[in-house]
Amino acid sequence: MEPAPTPAAPSARQWRVPPALPALKLVGAAALVGLGLVFADGDRVRLVLAGVVAAGLAGWALRDLLAPVRLAVDPAGITVVRGFAGRRHLDWAAVETITVDRRPRLGLSAEVLEIDAGESLHLFGRYDLDAPPGEVADALRAAHARSPGAGQLGAG
Repeated sequence: MEPAPTPAAPSARQWRVPPALPALKLVGAAALVGLGLVFADGDRVRLVLAGVVAAGLAGWALRDLLAPVRLAVDPAGITVVRGFAGRRHLDWAAVETITVDRRPRLGLSAEVLEIDAGESLHLFGRYDLDAPPGEVADALRAAHARSPGAGQLGAG
């Protein structure tokens, strides 16, 4: 019996913020404004503080809506989010290492994907990618290995 053919690996792939996350942030911002109005009791400082924090949370949600794709890979290299909603393409030659930093935090293990491109370091967490950073790192390394003229890529 012949084994089933395996599908070819996709030539381009992207990772994005989970779709529910911006909505959750906007609901949180509205809740903060509501709580500020309810508990202000005439104190403008409480109301202003709730408004400022809500505006920051809404701005964070806006970034998720404007630039939901945080990381993309294709045969030529990696595209990362830059600034509030910009993009930057890194050729494979510019990428020095792809590592996953694992640290215990508050009784849980936190993972961060690190892409070192020499003069810049790009960090992505679980909620930036909607996937475990270790799996994304493996996919990036595999894409690099399949790229034409693939050189040595550091990994950790």
